[in-house]
Amino acid sequence: MRVQVSGARVVGATTPYGELFVTADPNEHATPRGGTVYGSYASQNAGRVKIESLLSSAFPVADVGDVLAGTTAGPLDYDNFGGYGIQATTLGTLTDHALAPETTRAQTAGELAVATYNVENLDPTDPQSKFDRLAAGIVRNLASPDVVALEEVQDNDGATDGGVVAADRTYAQLIAAVTAAGGPAYQYRQIDPVDDQDGGEPGGNIRVGFLYNPARVSFTDRPGGTSTTAVSVVNNAGTAALSVSPGRINPSDPAWNASRKPLVGEFTFQGRTVFVVANHFTSKGGDQPLYSRFQPPARSSETQRGQQAAQVNGFVKKILAVQPSARVVVLGDLNDFEFSGTVTTLTSGGVLTPLVGTLPAAERYTYVYQGNSQAIDHILTSPALTSFDYDIVHVNSEFADQASDHDPQVVRLVP
Repeated sequence: MRVQVSGARVVGATTPYGELFVTADPNEHATPRGGTVYGSYASQNAGRVKIESLLSSAFPVADVGDVLAGTTAGPLDYDNFGGYGIQATTLGTLTDHALAPETTRAQTAGELAVATYNVENLDPTDPQSKFDRLAAGIVRNLASPDVVALEEVQDNDGATDGGVVAADRTYAQLIAAVTAAGGPAYQYRQIDPVDDQDGGEPGGNIRVGFLYNPARVSFTDRPGGTSTTAVSVVNNAGTAALSVSPGRINPSDPAWNASRKPLVGEFTFQGRTVFVVANHFTSKGGDQPLYSRFQPPARSSETQRGQQAAQVNGFVKKILAVQPSARVVVLGDLNDFEFSGTVTTLTSGGVLTPLVGTLPAAERYTYVYQGNSQAIDHILTSPALTSFDYDIVHVNSEFADQASDHDPQVVRLVP
């Protein structure tokens, strides 16, 4: 069947594989920046159409919000991953919407800025330009947060499976790039994983870790945290503390099999203790796609994420049982949506508030997949943290040229 779309708005930027996504329904859950928000399992945004080309001419390099003016037409195609698409024999003319990366404001002297950023398999084998772009994003677009939880930091030899687990060179190279970009002289805290036990790219040993600005915030170091040691909550006469800092939450529990273990750190800002829990839950690998012949599609990977969410939720409850007024920030790449069972489990008992819900529905996204703008990275806070200013900073997900496939986000707190 030969089909066509006219004046189609791009909702998924051009990929390295020569494809992009447009929408045939311009009014379907549009974002202010030109995308299409995925806001519930019941609404798959059926107007999305994948565009590939049968032409010999160069494929357009498009960002979200650009338009393929005129007619794009060709045989209707279907694959089990991207759904319906057009193998174009006629391509519309690209109209550039001139989408620009966002920036956020700097924190005030009395605000603690805590951010999360998935840096997409970062290691020293990457070109220096990737480090420089990530650093510029941290300094200019995120305004140099006081604490940055990083996901997908790889070891010193990257995807080479040589038994290396240390990532000191990776952190040092990123910190140097931040300083060169005019940012603070960050320090870092992390725990090396057991070799090849945390999933991700084979040999890469991805992990979560913290950058922090020692001129603004201090880290409470308590020795003893290893890759296999479980951090616990200590009751100091009604004040909560960590047994080790940094520490990992129940790293031997089956919930974390072949997946990253959450890292907990104890920070002090202007005399107040803030517990920060960095996360990178297991991926959606194995789920049936939205346009699968199986409807509704099965989300088998959600089972493990639910177990992981229960582990983190239980740990936060232990902190609050000792000190109900404790200040806790849980953040990172949860690989699941704000309306998912994963987030519902994580917030069970009212111990955490997902901040994405405080944004207008059209702005709730950190990642664009097959033309769906969706929120899979999150920041959540405990009940004591009532004064905040939260922002998802769109610098990557909508662009063909990306430093990472995730957008970072930041919350400015008055703890």
